[in-house]
Amino acid sequence: QVQLVESGGGMVQAGGSLRLSCAVSGRTRNSLSMGWFRTDPGKERVFVASIRWTLFTRYTDSVKGRFTISRDNAKNTVYLQMNSLKPEDTGVYYCAASLNNGYSWDSWGQGTQVTVSS
Repeated sequence: QVQLVESGGGMVQAGGSLRLSCAVSGRTRNSLSMGWFRTDPGKERVFVASIRWTLFTRYTDSVKGRFTISRDNAKNTVYLQMNSLKPEDTGVYYCAASLNNGYSWDSWGQGTQVTVSS
């Protein structure tokens, strides 16, 4: 069992930056793949970015060049650096852990709100 706790959300103006953190505890293994997802109001949860234990990363097209996912295995923490934020980046951001390279997601955090004003 893996526990995930997100932090770092908040309100920012368009063009600003935020860094989200996800603390991983429990069945902590460096081989976990980690991901970030966003839920828009009234919409489904969408994939934002992921990172494998090999440090291979994936991003949804809308955040490429603006967001960076990283991990610090010594601290059991995953980060999402978000730059050049846009109002459409607004939503609740969830951290997730995968035991099978991101083909499915097994554990979820409680989410952290990000609001970008125009």
